[in-house]
Amino acid sequence: MGSANPEILLNCTAKGYPLPYYRWKQNGTDIDLTMSYHYRLVGGSLAINNPHKNQDIGTYQCLATNSFGTILSRKAKLQFAYLENFETRLRSPVSVREGQGVVLLCGTPPHHGGLSYTWIFNNNTLYLQEDSRRFISQATGNLYLAKVEPWDVGNYTCAVSSAAAQRRVWGPPTALTLRGDGVMGEYEPKIEVRFPETTYAAKGSSVRLECFALGNPVPSISWKRSDGNSLAKKIQHSRARGVLEIPNVQQEDEGSYECIAGNTRGINIARGQLFVYAPPEWDKKIQNAFLSLYDSLFWECKARGKPSPSYSWLKNGQPLVSEERIQIENGTLLIPMLNLSDSGLYQCVAENKYDAIYANAELRVIAAAPDFSRNPVKKLSVVQVGGEVTIGCKPSASPRAAVSWRKGSEVLRRNKRVVFLEDGSLRIYNISKADAGIYTCVATNQFGAARNSGNLIVKERTVITIPPSDTDATVGESIVLPCQVSHDPSLDVLFSWSFNGQRIDLSRGIHHFERIGRESAGDLMIRNIQLHHSGKYVCVVQTSLDSQSATADIIVRGPPGPPEDVKVEHVSSTTAGLSWKPGVDNNSPVQIYSVQTRTPFSVGWQAVATAPEVINGRTHKATVVDLSPWVEYEFRVVASNGVGIGEPSRPSALLKTKAAVPVVAPTNISGGGGGRSELVITWEPVSEELQNGEGFGYIVMLRPLGSTTWTKAVVASVESSKYVYRNDSITPLSPFEVKVGVYNNEGEGTLSSISIVYSGEDEPQMAPAGASALSVSAAAVEVSWLPIPWNRHTGRVLGYEILYWTDDPKESTAGKVRVSGNVTAKNITGLRANTVYFATVRAYNTAGTGPSSTPVNITTKKSPPSQPPANIAWKLTNSKICLNWEHVKTMENESEVLGYKILYRQNRHSKAHILETNNTSAELLVPFEEDYLIEIRTVSDGGDGSSSEEIRIPKISSLSSGAVKLSQRINHALTSGILLLSSFPCWFKQCSAVDF
Repeated sequence: MGSANPEILLNCTAKGYPLPYYRWKQNGTDIDLTMSYHYRLVGGSLAINNPHKNQDIGTYQCLATNSFGTILSRKAKLQFAYLENFETRLRSPVSVREGQGVVLLCGTPPHHGGLSYTWIFNNNTLYLQEDSRRFISQATGNLYLAKVEPWDVGNYTCAVSSAAAQRRVWGPPTALTLRGDGVMGEYEPKIEVRFPETTYAAKGSSVRLECFALGNPVPSISWKRSDGNSLAKKIQHSRARGVLEIPNVQQEDEGSYECIAGNTRGINIARGQLFVYAPPEWDKKIQNAFLSLYDSLFWECKARGKPSPSYSWLKNGQPLVSEERIQIENGTLLIPMLNLSDSGLYQCVAENKYDAIYANAELRVIAAAPDFSRNPVKKLSVVQVGGEVTIGCKPSASPRAAVSWRKGSEVLRRNKRVVFLEDGSLRIYNISKADAGIYTCVATNQFGAARNSGNLIVKERTVITIPPSDTDATVGESIVLPCQVSHDPSLDVLFSWSFNGQRIDLSRGIHHFERIGRESAGDLMIRNIQLHHSGKYVCVVQTSLDSQSATADIIVRGPPGPPEDVKVEHVSSTTAGLSWKPGVDNNSPVQIYSVQTRTPFSVGWQAVATAPEVINGRTHKATVVDLSPWVEYEFRVVASNGVGIGEPSRPSALLKTKAAVPVVAPTNISGGGGGRSELVITWEPVSEELQNGEGFGYIVMLRPLGSTTWTKAVVASVESSKYVYRNDSITPLSPFEVKVGVYNNEGEGTLSSISIVYSGEDEPQMAPAGASALSVSAAAVEVSWLPIPWNRHTGRVLGYEILYWTDDPKESTAGKVRVSGNVTAKNITGLRANTVYFATVRAYNTAGTGPSSTPVNITTKKSPPSQPPANIAWKLTNSKICLNWEHVKTMENESEVLGYKILYRQNRHSKAHILETNNTSAELLVPFEEDYLIEIRTVSDGGDGSSSEEIRIPKISSLSSGAVKLSQRINHALTSGILLLSSFPCWFKQCSAVDF
């Protein structure tokens, strides 16, 4: 009341065609909208001008109507908020003792709408603040002081506000004074503000429960649920203010709540029940219905709410009740046989004490002759022999039409294969070729008749004649899965394959899979089949009419997978116990397991002996034997089956066998050499793999040949391969028996067999006698000498060393060569021609070299002739080659020619034969089945000179052919009158057959 806006607008809008017109009811009575000064329509909304509290308060409802009927809107209440002033009479003072509790009443003035309360103390501009001692009830507006203190004395004023009325009023002040008859003692809490014993709250709303007590000491307030459930986390409560607030109330918040006020003198409890209600909400609404005359109507609406809603029905805004034709029960409406007067707008109303909701729907009752325009019979139906077909006949008709069927001009009769369905459709089972033809549906009701036809075509069935079969395959093979069909020739056939439920896309050229076959064959080839190709294969044959499939299971067998979890269970110095888990057998059971090992000393993985020697496929443990002590080993297991050998397992953890006494003695025991009074002993070291433990070393045992007492020495270095025994009593070249053994921290091991080793010796003491030198050629000399007779005292001679040199100060040419054993001459080669060389000889042994002989000198011969034989001519007569050449003249610094060497052979790779002569001609008697190659070189003191160019002598057959050609060329030249000597390029020289 008192609003600045003098008009109220209640909204109402409806949809429909034709456009609806509107009416309004107030408290169930039609409103006279002709009173334009007070009411007017804005569209469908109702505007109330200058509203009056007493005249316009109440419930309003909008009605919308067009040619189809009327519907009602939900109801709306109109109320007016107001807040009047307090009475102006003075209020009596309130007098209490200190420590006593007190209640100051607000005395709320007349009002409508929600209020909020505050209090003012001594005209302070700030409102009184609530705490554990002071509480303002928003239900009554009263002020509660749990325990009065001296500073509470003064005037208190209640202020009331209305948000809806937009007004605030203040009451007359109330004076609070203290009595002079003493202080109030302690007493137990007395609850003055109690929430109702029963509180109703709408679902989703907020609830405020108040509880406050007077008492001395000031009581504390706590809350709990009486049913033992804990308070929800969303609940807000304050010990100081005594308020429990429950936001967004839900069904689980319903129950009994307790407020406990307590102090040192005792407790007091207030209890109340909270009930949650819910206005109706739709679970199921009614829907528009367009039904034929004489059909039945069944509508059902459902709503939930608390309390459960009741239902009522409206037709065109008027209540609908059960009668002879209409049955209404709760939320259901049934009209068994409709007539045209039943058309209209219907509403289902669900209502409880808190609200009512409306669901709207149209019922339209239709009357018409049969009509196929919207739903004609299917023009073409194609089906296969042995199949079935349903030809629909669903014309629009009201009431429903009676249906009959014809094939061509004949009326169809029901039999075992021909069935008429309730909806008018025709179904034919086990179809044959004779069923093909034109089928006509005839529909009739009291308003007329109509007919519509369709063609039925019958095709042959598709049959898989050669299906795929279950197959076992081995990895790497190629197999073919057949899929061949017979089908109607007028239908296209599409083949497809799937593998384990996934379609194989053969168009993408997937590796391994290939479609082979002609039009009626969809065979699938699997090339180089692998383990992962095991599974279910389905061939699907599709036409536009049907689909057939055939299934085959393929098992691909392959070598077993690697064993798993290889572990070393126990280990000794020479054995290791292994266990493992079997891997996948790849569809072929494991027959044999084998064990392999690898060490830092092996080249890759090596097979190893086991116990049992043969490990069958059911055994998953074995002991590896014949291992080397103190060696790090890795083990792996390999499985084999009937298909082949599988991949090895992952290696076991690296593990070292236990130490043991070494058992392998050093080999190749020898020695000798060294200095005087030394015995040098050597051996081949034992490899680390055979040392069997830490602290490895060698034991050397020695004694003079013939002695019975051994001398023992220890060589601690694992890398050692030599030991030198020194003793001044050792005479040169004394024989010793020697054994070399091994040891480690576990003990001494095996000794080698006895070997004879000689002690060190002195250098030879004598120089060779009778040294001489002989010039052999321009590049070689021969040095000779007499052997040295030796014994242990003069020094053993193992051979001789020749030293040679020149005295040319510009070139210090020197060299040495050795010969072993009793050789007493040596050719020194690679020397310069016509040069003076000096040479000396000395003996040597393992201790070194002895004194040199007296030097001898020798001059190398002059160089051999540098010019080769020239102007060589040859002639072949009676299997004999005659050769002639010019004598070679030498230069001053060259050796004189002493003769010639003729080298001849059949080809460049055969052995050469040599003929020597002192003349400048020679004859060769040779067979001439092949060509011959001939060279001629000089012979001199300085050695062989340079060779002539190679001469090729052709075989006799080639010469005969060449003679014929020569005769023809001469005859031709004579006939032409011209003979050119250039026509004969070689006379008495090397000539090929063609040149000849």
